[in-house]
This record gives sequence, C-alpha cells and structure tokens, in this order.
Amino acid sequence: MTKSKRARSFEPDGQNTITLPSGQVTHRDHAEQSARLVRNFYEVRQGVWCLVGNGLSNQTFIDAPDGIIAIDTGESNEEMRAAIAELRTKTSRPIVAVLYTHFHYVSGTQAVLDDDLTRAVQIWGHEKIAYNRVRATAEIAPTYGRGLVEQFAITLPQDGPDGIVNVGLGRFYRNPEHATQTNGFIEPKNTFNSQCTIQVAGLSIDVNPAPSDADDSVTFWFGSLGCAVNNLVWPVLFNIFAIRGEEYRDPRIMLNGVDHLLSLNAEHLIGAHGMPISGADEILNRVTKYRDSIQFLWDQTVRLTNRGYTSTELAHEIRLPDFYDDDNLTSEFYGVSEHHVRQIRNGLFGWFDGDPANLFPLPREEHANRMIAGFGGRETVRNIAREAIRNNDLRWACELGSWLSYSSDSDISDRELLASTLRLIAQRTTAANIRNWCLTRARHLDGTLDLSRFNTHRLTRRQIVSATAERSVHTLRVMLDPERAIGLDANICFNFTGHDKTGLHIRNCIAKQTDGRDANIQVSSTIEIWADILTGVTSLSDAINLGTLKIEGNIATAKDALAVFDIDGLRS
Repeated sequence: MTKSKRARSFEPDGQNTITLPSGQVTHRDHAEQSARLVRNFYEVRQGVWCLVGNGLSNQTFIDAPDGIIAIDTGESNEEMRAAIAELRTKTSRPIVAVLYTHFHYVSGTQAVLDDDLTRAVQIWGHEKIAYNRVRATAEIAPTYGRGLVEQFAITLPQDGPDGIVNVGLGRFYRNPEHATQTNGFIEPKNTFNSQCTIQVAGLSIDVNPAPSDADDSVTFWFGSLGCAVNNLVWPVLFNIFAIRGEEYRDPRIMLNGVDHLLSLNAEHLIGAHGMPISGADEILNRVTKYRDSIQFLWDQTVRLTNRGYTSTELAHEIRLPDFYDDDNLTSEFYGVSEHHVRQIRNGLFGWFDGDPANLFPLPREEHANRMIAGFGGRETVRNIAREAIRNNDLRWACELGSWLSYSSDSDISDRELLASTLRLIAQRTTAANIRNWCLTRARHLDGTLDLSRFNTHRLTRRQIVSATAERSVHTLRVMLDPERAIGLDANICFNFTGHDKTGLHIRNCIAKQTDGRDANIQVSSTIEIWADILTGVTSLSDAINLGTLKIEGNIATAKDALAVFDIDGLRS
C-alpha cells in the first residue's frame, strides 16, 4: 500500500487501521514503531554496547580502563540482570561504576552490586535524582501512578483488539519476561548540579546538565570515544506534553541541551530510549531536524498566541510540515503536536486562554446536564453521537459522549458509547500515548477495568517504614479534608523511635509542616505502628488503647485533628 499523507493525532477514517497476528487493532505506523524497538544488544563501537528492547529504557555499557561503566539500570533489578547477562556475552570485566542520565530508569542498580559483592561500585548522578524519585511517589502519588497506568498500557492485555502494541519509547513499560519487578534504586553518592568533568573508571567524562522530560537530565560526553549518552534525542517527536501529567517541559531550555549535543560532533549518539545513531553526518542531519521540530512548535505557538488564538485554535492551526514525517525522530509515535502546543501556551501564560467560556465554567456534571437538555434530551444526543461515529466525526462524538457519561443520569449505555469512540481514536492514532490512554479509559468506562483504586493514596507499609518520619507525616497535608478541619488549631509533634522529630500544625484548614518544636500535643510510637495505622492494619483508637501509641496533651483534640486526613486508620 502506498502511504498517503499522515494524519496528525488520529486518522479521519480506518483506512490505515490494521489487525496484528495477536489480534491488536492499531494504526499501521504505530505497529511499525515496534520494529525500531525490537530487542537488540548493539555494539555501537568497540567497547561500547547498548541494549534496546529490554524494557522502556536502554541500558548502556562502556568498557573503560578500570572496568565497565553502566549507564542507567532500568525499571527493576530483573531488567538490569537481563542486561548484565547480555554484557557477559561480550566481556567478563567487572562493572565498577554506574551513571544515571536522569531519575526515571535507575531502579535496577542493586543488580549491579549483586553481580559481584566483593567490589565497590561508584554511583554517579545529578543531585536532584533522589528528591525527584520521592516527589513522584509521595504527595502526587495517586495521580502520578494513575498517569503511568493510562499512558504506558500497564493494565492492557497482551493480545486481542485492546492489546498492547508498544509504548512508543520502548516495547513495554515493564518487560513481562522479567516476571517480578523489584526496586533496586541506590542513591548516587557522587553528584553534580552543573557542567563539569568527572573521572570514572579511568575515563574522563564531560557532564552537561540538559533538562528534557526531567530537570535532572544530563548528557555524558565520552570525548575519547566520540560517544555521547543523553536523554534529549528520543526515537519519536519529543514529548513536550505528557498525557499522564508532569511538570512543564520548557522547550527553550531543552533546545540549549540539544544545541550543546550537536556541538560535540559526536560519531556515536546513544539515548535513554531507542536505537543508537552512528556517523557524524547522520547525527548532524537527523538531530538538527529533531531540534528544529521543537523550535517550530514553540515559535508557532508564540506567534499565534500573540495574534489572540485560544488553546483549542492553536491545536487545530499548528501542524508540523509534512517532511517531518520522514523520520521517526520527528513523528507522532508517542505524543501529539496538538497537545504540545497547548502545553507550551499554558507553560507561558497559564490555563486561561482568553476564551470567555473558560473563565468561569460550570461544574462538569451541570454543564453536561444543560447541554443534553439544550440539544433536546438524552436520546437525541445519543443519536447525534452515533451519527457522528458513523460519519467518522470522532472529535464531536467524543464531546457528546462525554456529556452523556458525566451527566447525572448517565447509564452503562452512555459510557459504552464514549468507550466505543475512544477505541476508534486508539485504533487510528500513530501515537502510543494516545492509543494507550484511550483504551485504558475505554475499558474503565465499559466496566472491563476499574480504575477507581488509582484515585486514592495507596500507602504501603514498606514505603512508610523505609522513608523518613518527616516524609510519612508531611505527606498527610495533601490528604486534609477541610470540612473536618474547620475551627481546629492543633500543633502536633510526632516522635517515632529512632527517627528525628517532625510535626504538623493544623490550622485554618491546612496542615503546615513543622519540625515538632513548640507543639502542644505529642504523639509517640514506633514507625512500624504508625505504618500500621496509615495502612489500615490497626486503628488510632486501638493503638492508643493497647498503649502502642501514646498522646500527651489534649487527647480529644489530637484525635479530632488526626481525623481530618483521608486515612481510615486515623478516623477510627
């Protein structure tokens, strides 16, 4: 079949939708991306290897004078052990150092240490890596986790129409071949926060901070090898906006990093994702086009915003020129440009785009009810939505289906109607993130999958016991129910055996973090008992009655204050 001009975001019809041997229904170009992500242990040059297709990210190995340097360790110990097994087919030299490009793929480091318990291993990374990992698993954990589930197809089946095909940057988020997924992150003891040169395993390595999808991203330049390892150049159009939800990724900052990368005139370019690229001219041509695609989206967003365009208008007006489709580096195989331009506008100017309808919008349910009534009733809207689907007018069908699904009288047929629309979008998009998100939401809407468990803080005992007391206490402030806190003023110090004191001052319907000083209420226990309360193993009242948790001060006020949090164990 001769390829026609590629549609952006999703195709207007199903002419490019195919069914794979395992039953997955998807866009042909999305399926083709899988071939670029197939498992392969690349020998980039003598003494430099990169494993692609082992998981979402790559693992890279450098043969240095004093031993092997490993760069990034994947999502688990199991993933890294598989990478080390590949390395052992090439060399038996010991791994003596680990480098992190950023905080996302550093959970298999323990596997490196376990490979030889007799030797010391240096671990290097940006000083913010440990903090960023905590940030993603503490206060914002429910939303962050839900976003991962939706974007990375974590709950999708392996086959059938809704089956996972790939996740854009890799074949999968976590490789099912690795079975268990144990966390082996080890905090780097050797850190940096600015441009510098480090000596590792007998090699001189230039380090350049290069924020991209993480503000702790760096580029490692092995000048003697002509090799750059980075988290800037992905095997897809760079994801300025992540549908899973993430902090703003400023293209202006990222472009500085890409320009620095280009200035190195590298012979070999290895990314955190995707196939390595070799040849100075090949790198120059492809990476230049890659950085220019990002500038194009930025420049055109600013240009049209200055002319008064709203976010929605930007999304429909700005389109990368067709020649960008000639290279996977600048193709919509992960996110989509219409989302990126909206994110740029929001990052520059905030959520309000000048559309009066967005200034004081109605609550979602009330808006849906009024629109349905205005269109002539529920059955009329259903019929219009079905007609829109038949006419391949999926944007309109999606909006109508949303009214029906989120209105007060919604039923399963309404949710199934929206689910069918989302499935069609999923089957017609080249973008992994869009396909995975749409299918996951569709399965939730039609009852195939229940996502509600991802809407609450799911604290684990291990998480609490292994964290600082400060973290386990201070995270509670984002779980405060203001209705329960009206009129309360309680300054609480928490004393957990073997931990530094920490505290919360509950006042004015907030919980302010404190160090526990000047508190009028003292709560004392072990961190293990505290973990049992927060996870529902026991209750605050039972712990008090058993004497495993003690309160000094006004006990009634203390119990009222602790009950303001969305934790069942603190309310009973």
